[in-house]
Amino acid sequence: MAIRNVFEHVKKLSAEIENLEVDDLKRELDAEGDVLLLDLREIQERVDMGTIPGAIHVPRGMLEFWADPASPYARDYFAEDKRTIVFCAGGGRSVYAVKALQEMGFSDVAHLAGGFTSWKDAGEPIEDAASTSRWVRREQ
Repeated sequence: MAIRNVFEHVKKLSAEIENLEVDDLKRELDAEGDVLLLDLREIQERVDMGTIPGAIHVPRGMLEFWADPASPYARDYFAEDKRTIVFCAGGGRSVYAVKALQEMGFSDVAHLAGGFTSWKDAGEPIEDAASTSRWVRREQ
C-alpha cells in the first residue's frame, strides 16, 4: 500500500470543514460572541514568531487530551458547543485538528485556512509570545 500524500489529504479534508480567511477571523474576533482561538503550533514556533492576539496555545499533540472533559489533562476552556477556531503555521495541522474535534463531538469548529502565515502576511497584529513564555531560544 502506498503512503498517502499528506498535502492531497489535507486538500480533500479541507473541502469537508469550515475554512476561514483572515478577514473572516477578524470579524469573528471583533464580534460580541465568545470565540476560543487555539494556536496549535509547537511552542518554539510561537516563541520565535509570536501569535495571534488572544490565542491560547494548545500543542497539536495534546489537543484531544486537553479537549476531553473526562481526561486527566482536560482544560476548562473547551466546550462542545463553543465557537472554536484553530490555526497552525500554514493550515495543514489545523485541518486535522478540526476533523479531530468534530469527531469528538465539538459542533462549531473552523480553522484559519492560511494559518499564522496568512495572518502575518496580511499585516495583522502579532502578540509577542516570547516575552510571556518561560521557553526561550538558545543560540547554539
